[in-house]
Amino acid sequence: MDKLYELTERDGLPEALKVLLEAYPREVWQAHPNFAGLVAFWLERHEMFRQLCEVMGTDAEGVVDGRMDPQQMKGRLSRYGSMLLQNLHGHHQIEDMHYFPMLRPKDTRLERGFDILDRDHHAMDGLLNRFAEGANGVLQGKVEAGRFREELAGFEGLLLRHLADEEDLIVPVILKHGPDGLA
Repeated sequence: MDKLYELTERDGLPEALKVLLEAYPREVWQAHPNFAGLVAFWLERHEMFRQLCEVMGTDAEGVVDGRMDPQQMKGRLSRYGSMLLQNLHGHHQIEDMHYFPMLRPKDTRLERGFDILDRDHHAMDGLLNRFAEGANGVLQGKVEAGRFREELAGFEGLLLRHLADEEDLIVPVILKHGPDGLA
């Protein structure tokens, strides 16, 4: 697959993979009859990942700016970092083992998109390991909050890119074909 489609290189899905997104733009998702249930839950999980990154980044900035006690940040980082790692790993496993194999055949025009998302998940494994190392470094007093915040910002940018692309590909498939067999 072209390097252009790698998580660290792209700024969105190729236009050819947005064919269902054009028919089901984000503005209509919540009003669609197939939104409630699985899609709503899945998007809530994605929002949780976004919020966890935001909280940890804000905490690290607070330590750097002197607005937050480093010990308080460490306690919150331990809690929220663990939550992010555990939930994101589990989320990707369910997608890889259950959702993606069931959704892939529903629209063969999107095959390359599923390949891209699969590659993202492999790339995210390494990113999650680096995140864990950085967070553990902070907890052990070996990494400063400012450096962690910079590393987190890079991780967060790639995670947000992946989540947006995943949503743009997957949600329209479920809206069009329904959640049968996925839940």
